[in-house]
Amino acid sequence: MAIASINPATGELSKRFEAHTDTEIESALDRAASAFEKHRRTSFASRAAKLQRTAEILEKDREEFARIITSEMGKLFRGSIEEIEKCARGCRYYAEHGEKFLTEQSVSSDAARSLIRFQPLGIILAIMPWNFPFWQVFRFAAPALMAGNVGLLKHASNVPQCALAIENIFRDAGFEDGVFQTLLIENEAVEKIIRDPRVKAVTLTGSDRAGSAVASTAGRELKKSVLELGGSDPFIVMPSAKLEEALSTGVKSRMVNSGQSCIAAKRFIIADAIYDKYVAQFVEKMKSLKSGDPMAETTEVAPLSSENILRGVDQQVRKSVAAGAKMLCGGKRAAGTGYFYEPTVLTEIPKNAPAYREEVFGPVALFFACEIARKPLPLLMTPVSDSAPAFGRTTWPSRNFSRVNWRAEWYSSMPWSHQIRACHSAA
Repeated sequence: MAIASINPATGELSKRFEAHTDTEIESALDRAASAFEKHRRTSFASRAAKLQRTAEILEKDREEFARIITSEMGKLFRGSIEEIEKCARGCRYYAEHGEKFLTEQSVSSDAARSLIRFQPLGIILAIMPWNFPFWQVFRFAAPALMAGNVGLLKHASNVPQCALAIENIFRDAGFEDGVFQTLLIENEAVEKIIRDPRVKAVTLTGSDRAGSAVASTAGRELKKSVLELGGSDPFIVMPSAKLEEALSTGVKSRMVNSGQSCIAAKRFIIADAIYDKYVAQFVEKMKSLKSGDPMAETTEVAPLSSENILRGVDQQVRKSVAAGAKMLCGGKRAAGTGYFYEPTVLTEIPKNAPAYREEVFGPVALFFACEIARKPLPLLMTPVSDSAPAFGRTTWPSRNFSRVNWRAEWYSSMPWSHQIRACHSAA
């Protein structure tokens, strides 16, 4: 895949980049290895000061960085501003708390002295996605650099200017040359870098397929790996919920980042007693959303990040409708230029439809009726448990169920109740 900046709002190519050669990759690895030997010996206070400076640069030039985000992957400009501000908060958090987290701990044992000591690993390779192109990097880089590690970034091929800007930010903040570097490389070059003995660990945010490939390589090399993969999160509404609040929150959670968030609400599981009313009003709210220039304050729906993403979402919708799903609105590419997709609602989704079992990474809400009066609680979770895994969930529970029951029956890493999930840039 070409490494290039293409504006999703217009489809116009703004800049193309040549992939780094093997010689350039080798030089970057050498610089990182040399930088680690220096960086690991710096004090926590020194690292913290540089992270504080990083936060200052992010805040001072937030609009410049936000424009790069919006021009490369298309999100609303105000969302890009929020993302930059969150990156600054993340840097400050680890600058203020990192030393405490990594303080040596004494433990009792039958030895003369026993302790837990936290030592940096070395070069960490980060393979990061386009949907939150600054935040996904900074949430890795801030704690990793504070701990004394150094970073190599392989970013998504459609956000190279974001990747290069991040490298410059760390350099301008005072981090030594080689402490954080961007590699402009194709996916095919990743395996060799993971296998390089100078690289000690790898982290990836991306698809299940990419995660499987990276984990397999890291496992064969006995290297640590951290993966964040896909998810299809449920938004569960029971009869006692405040309907208008659950509606506005549901639409907002489904449409954040034009639906391109791993922890956005995707599957709406609604109690049968309120199902028809909830769905009808949800459809009207989706129809009323305004698409347009992501730089404009009044725009509510931004484009998808690329032609490939748009085609993938459209294919999932079309195949699901062909399998028997009912489409209540949207379901097609918006008229005009750019990668805009109409806000879409699907109901009556059969189990053999892609929308039932796969994550749909776009502005598509999937609805399931929950026969709460006629099924015991474990059976209600069918649309949750036999489809794609969930990172999080939002519940608006009925008073008929205790919070303990909800926690026990619906597993997810990050549960919320009666509020919007804390999506990346808005958290």
